[in-house]
Amino acid sequence: MERTHYCGNVRAVDAGKGVVIFGWVSNKRDHGGLTFIDLRDRAGFVQVVFNGEKNHSIHGQAKGLSAEDVICVHGSVLKRPKGTENKGLPTGEVEVEAKTLELLNKSLPVPLEVTEHVNASEETRLKYRFLDLRRHSMQEKLLLRHKLTKVVRDYFDSHGFLEIETPILAKSTPEGARDYLVPSRVNPGRFFALPQSPQLFKQLLMVSGCDRYFQIARCFRDEDLRADRQPEFTQIDVEMSFISEEDIFEIVEGLVKEIFSKTINVQLKQPFPRMSYDEAMERFGVDAPDTRYGLELVDVSKEVENSDFNVFKDCLKSGGMVKSINLKSCGGFSKKEIEELTEFVKIYKAKGLAWLVHSKQGFDGPVKKFFPKKTLDLLAKKLGAGENDLLVFVADKPSIVNPALGYLRKHVAKKTGLVKENVFNFVWVYEFPLLFFNEEENRLESMHHPFTSPKPEHVPLLEKEPLKVRARAYDLVLNGIELGGGSIRIHSTELQQKMFDVLGISRPEAEARFGFFLEALKYGTPPHGGIAFGLDRIAMLLAGADSIREVIAFPKNKSAVSLMDGAPSEVSEKQLRELRIKLDFSQKKG
Repeated sequence: MERTHYCGNVRAVDAGKGVVIFGWVSNKRDHGGLTFIDLRDRAGFVQVVFNGEKNHSIHGQAKGLSAEDVICVHGSVLKRPKGTENKGLPTGEVEVEAKTLELLNKSLPVPLEVTEHVNASEETRLKYRFLDLRRHSMQEKLLLRHKLTKVVRDYFDSHGFLEIETPILAKSTPEGARDYLVPSRVNPGRFFALPQSPQLFKQLLMVSGCDRYFQIARCFRDEDLRADRQPEFTQIDVEMSFISEEDIFEIVEGLVKEIFSKTINVQLKQPFPRMSYDEAMERFGVDAPDTRYGLELVDVSKEVENSDFNVFKDCLKSGGMVKSINLKSCGGFSKKEIEELTEFVKIYKAKGLAWLVHSKQGFDGPVKKFFPKKTLDLLAKKLGAGENDLLVFVADKPSIVNPALGYLRKHVAKKTGLVKENVFNFVWVYEFPLLFFNEEENRLESMHHPFTSPKPEHVPLLEKEPLKVRARAYDLVLNGIELGGGSIRIHSTELQQKMFDVLGISRPEAEARFGFFLEALKYGTPPHGGIAFGLDRIAMLLAGADSIREVIAFPKNKSAVSLMDGAPSEVSEKQLRELRIKLDFSQKKG
């Protein structure tokens, strides 16, 4: 049973050669004395022909085959008769004339058709993932992911990095999401936590003198899921000593350039554009800007401050702002479409959406009457209003105005076809705020994590004006999606303690949660920094997929459940007793 070729690799240069191929029956067509089978393996398809006149026995066997039966074929490669070639297949110039046929395994009727135009729901695809993965497009995504990880390893190896594994069973040091906890049988009442990231360990490796570290790390976060989140995911984790932001940017851009060149043959230009956090929020409303199209946000607070529109006037008096987007050529939107835009911004806590349509005759719209001609002229000039443009406005505090219009911008761009395909716009966003105020919990929190270094000149502001402090933090964004983020870290025990004080983390709490790390900082910690990328997100974007579930072999659904194997599942009373765990909640039946 020695295979000579993968099905998808048979070519015209093999004509006249004998081959041994293995695979799954993808499709069968009976034409009287001839039976054709499309045989599939991970490399693709090849047509196998069974000729009843030449070999009546195996022709009879072939007629009895069903979809997804596993077979072995010994045969000869023939060029297809002129006019019967399939130019849509790499193997479309040839076919294999079968000499022998061996049935290796029968298949039950499949609940999921293994075709590229699958009509099954995502639920069915996840339940029968082992069948879904047989599809050629899914095999290609797995291959792409393999190439991606190989490029990453080769690149970092060539730049003097060490790949070092960090613990999966670790101490619970919450980093923003809930931990997945693992009870310890030999230490009753104590728990390990699965790592949300290797953050502290990679910093400890810098303390250890490892200098340049990377890892393709498995990470775990118990949080609500969406298209680009999974409870377990893979991270390209990087840390370096004795470096600055410029060193990080240079090494990362080289990596990304290599990835795109060697996986999808796209050549990127360096250096990538850069934009401060403040500029991103001002122009795009979000810290992950999509720069493939316009529709930028414009602050029109000064232009409308003398209007008679009380919504704007009251907002500005209370310290708020008014921003607008010129939705070019959208003046023909129906009333229903504009109402949909209004409901959209309400998702982001905006109270509503004011709007005006601009034409050759001037402005029109329900709020026109509140603006004198001078104000309308100022708005037209500031927003570059042209023929058939729709100007939309949101008034509120910046924390509402920016995301409401920022996400509306993305929504309208997609709706109107402004988003350019096969265009890759990278941008570095830097100088994030170090802290933000959590209004729900009435306390300061880290924008990234508490080990992020403030800009040196801003350290004196930490105690009196902490919200003015900027971080040495940076994100790499591609087409409006954050690929990864990182920072220069705090390497001083005193500064780290000051950071904990500002966050309201008491000395005893800091010792209990991070004592081992704080201890390490006292022993000659070098200046260091790093970054982490979502490998799944990168694979998703390279594959042109809409969800990271498409590039993960065995993903969970939106409820963090594996439909294929039923995880998470109940465990036996014996297992619970061994772990000293007693379930005291009531489970609903039915």
